[in-house]
Amino acid sequence: MARISKKIALTDAELDELMSSSWNMRIATVGAGGRINLTPMWFGWVNGKIYFTGRGQKIVNLRRNAQASILVDKNERFPELVGAMFQGSGQVLEDAAAEAADPDLEEARMVLGTKYAGGHGEPAEPQRRDTTAAGETNRWVVFTPDRLVSWDNPKIAALQAARATAGAGDS
Repeated sequence: MARISKKIALTDAELDELMSSSWNMRIATVGAGGRINLTPMWFGWVNGKIYFTGRGQKIVNLRRNAQASILVDKNERFPELVGAMFQGSGQVLEDAAAEAADPDLEEARMVLGTKYAGGHGEPAEPQRRDTTAAGETNRWVVFTPDRLVSWDNPKIAALQAARATAGAGDS
């Protein structure tokens, strides 16, 4: 299988911009019998980890198997695609004690509260997302990536132009 060239990978600053400005992520978890559950979610990016609140099947799946993949991308047409695919594990914070023990959850609460203020992304004053563990499956999850693949397809045109310029100098 061909690999994505590191020449079109996102820089750390580009990754931070994508993760801070993108509205949705998609998380794939593994359900009973190996079925994949793929769900769009709101998220926060804090210190290289992805935080989200969820309920239902994705929480049940992460309790059973913490391994998951997350995709964050933007644009539609191939020459404009920019994205990051993370593989890693999602830790379900089961109760207030687990929430209090997470060193970055308070920052994640502020990031999500401000990013999604009013549910429509309007610029907002900093605010805290007060969600906490409730019921059987309503929980915070902290996803820690152990693998990242990223792409910035607009860089392809620049690489092709540089090759063409270099080739023209050979004649």
